[in-house]
Amino acid sequence: MSLTLSDLSVLAYANNFTLWHYKTEDSAVTGANYFGLAADMMNEGDLIIANIDTDGSPSTQFYIVTNAASGNVSVALYA
Repeated sequence: MSLTLSDLSVLAYANNFTLWHYKTEDSAVTGANYFGLAADMMNEGDLIIANIDTDGSPSTQFYIVTNAASGNVSVALYA
């Protein structure tokens, strides 16, 4: 699957930092450039709260945007 922009929303924005919420049935959100369609909206250091696999075994994960340059977005699990 790929990013569905209508399921990505801003929860808060301040000082060039955005807290995002994303809802998906896809468990591959850490895949290469999964959030690429949103590259022009995201910045390195942004945080994404993701409700994942909403049709199976739902979970909530936090991801940090580690790269958002040149149309590519990389995320890592926030620990």
